[in-house]
Amino acid sequence: MVVMAPKDENELQHMMKTCLQHDGPISVRYPRGVSLGVKMDSVPTALPIGKGELLKDGTDVAIVAIGVTVWPAVQAAERLSQEGVSTAVVNARFAKPLDQELMAGVAKRVRYVVTVEEGCRMGGLGSAVLETLSEAGVNDVTTKVLGLPDWYIEQGPQDLLRERYGLTAEGIYQSVKELIGKAPATRDRFTGSALAGHLPHGDEQGS
Repeated sequence: MVVMAPKDENELQHMMKTCLQHDGPISVRYPRGVSLGVKMDSVPTALPIGKGELLKDGTDVAIVAIGVTVWPAVQAAERLSQEGVSTAVVNARFAKPLDQELMAGVAKRVRYVVTVEEGCRMGGLGSAVLETLSEAGVNDVTTKVLGLPDWYIEQGPQDLLRERYGLTAEGIYQSVKELIGKAPATRDRFTGSALAGHLPHGDEQGS
């Protein structure tokens, strides 16, 4: 089963073309809401199955993101780079099969690896990346997995929920700073938001 998630509407059209040409089960995950307004290629083309995209290279930190978290990751990386933290950004594109060669290659050039996904951390992209690094013998990097906890996520505006769970450019930036020891760790960086102070339990779905 092939699983893809596009970073924007242009990549989405290429993934739809990939679905039409692929001989086997395949899926595309994309969110509700408005598009980003990026420039569209005139002709959709099929993507190589299981091949990610290196958007930015770096030597200190690598951020591996997928789907709607890619552009916030790029924004966070640009801010980190301005502060002297050389940050690579990988657009995974495929959660399955994962581009193991790209992931391992980038990880070998940095000291920290952060994965970002708008999905459950347990058994998600981050878990797959960690398995890949283990199999490739990349054991000298510090890692962090950003994503959603293993419970039903309450309903609410997308921007507010992404802020709460640290999936915005600011949230990714702060998580990287904490990981590399250049910012104090905080238990709740969302104090002041409408949802701050309310932690749902495993059986809470919200309404």
